[in-house]
Amino acid sequence: MLLGIGHALAQYLIRKLEHYTRLSSEEKESLDALARLRTRRVRARDDIIHEGDVPQFINLVLDGWACRYKTLEDGRRQIVAYLLPGDVCDIGAPILREMDHSIGTITAVTLAEIPLDAAEQLLMAHPRLMQALCWDALTAASIQREWTVNVGQRTAFERLGHLLCELFVRMRVLGLTRGSSCDLPLTQAEIADTIGLSVVHVNRTLQELRSTGFITLGGRELTIHKLESFERVVLFNQNYLHLSHEGRHLDADET
Repeated sequence: MLLGIGHALAQYLIRKLEHYTRLSSEEKESLDALARLRTRRVRARDDIIHEGDVPQFINLVLDGWACRYKTLEDGRRQIVAYLLPGDVCDIGAPILREMDHSIGTITAVTLAEIPLDAAEQLLMAHPRLMQALCWDALTAASIQREWTVNVGQRTAFERLGHLLCELFVRMRVLGLTRGSSCDLPLTQAEIADTIGLSVVHVNRTLQELRSTGFITLGGRELTIHKLESFERVVLFNQNYLHLSHEGRHLDADET
């Protein structure tokens, strides 16, 4: 999924932000120009930035999968978010001055490393972009709340099914699904670190999900059969992803 010169490097970020507000051609071009200033390729299952580091750039995922995670002193890890193409890894870090979590890759990832002063200049020049990125940050916080509910209240079956639905819907927003299928490059250990189960329990729950006929999972590909029915079974409601904003319906000149 590595993007070539003919592509808008910021295309996935633009697609996502346009769920919140329609962007003008100038705004899109400015975003893409910012993404082209400096790029970096990071290999799979490596760290992009560590807890305690002082960020020098805002990192934008151009392709591949990454995650936010926290690690305890004894090595136990909790994954607290997945970062997909178009996700800004650390937009708040320049304000906080120090990373309070680490960001690692799941697959090989291409990043745009956006200088802090360049990002500030862009947002000052284009207030609508600032508004859209604020909506995106609020949606990320909404996803975090849903993950708290997932770990605290849902059954293992519901937790895993809910996570699969969320990742599929987020990939669909980006145009990265293939009918009812999408990439799913997660190991069972990574899923376990996400939903608070042991690897053995994740394996057993995956078998249970497969037995229902709702999902097919193999070869790093997820297929969800009868998505709406599966959503009801695992108590998944898309409202926390905030995908029905005015941006889907308005032209840039109307906002």
